[in-house]
Amino acid sequence: MHHTYRRVVTGHDVDGRAVVMIDELKHEIPDRRPGVGAQVIWSTVGFPVDNEESGDLALREVATSETNGTIFRLVSYAPGAAPRNHRTESIDYAVVLSGEIDMELDGVTVHLSAGDLLVQRGTIHNWVNRGKENCVIAFVLIGAKPVNAGGKSLTAIG
Repeated sequence: MHHTYRRVVTGHDVDGRAVVMIDELKHEIPDRRPGVGAQVIWSTVGFPVDNEESGDLALREVATSETNGTIFRLVSYAPGAAPRNHRTESIDYAVVLSGEIDMELDGVTVHLSAGDLLVQRGTIHNWVNRGKENCVIAFVLIGAKPVNAGGKSLTAIG
């Protein structure tokens, strides 16, 4: 999975002036499973978020989602990438940056293309790239309570 992007992170100096803390090019998204690569751009813990925290929070170990925080992640799906049906305890904002992909829900498939926007609200889903090129999606995952439906709690799986 090769994808180049520029990551810029701002902050403050000791005098409270706005500064650029990180300005770098990343040249690839490492593989997580066959045909899928992901790169955390930033993550946080707790609400409200602490903007005084120092260090590169993209380097912090995170799961798929952060129950009490946020994750900003790029994911690249190659054609025929290994499937992973899953649900997170988060609300996810997604932007398809390039390519095309199918989002499979319970018996429903939604085709998404570059420029499409998605709000994923704790539903079980799978990403399937049936196209001919990689699909890159930017996700912002914000910790949320599990959904309660049909008399049961729909917690994170997969």
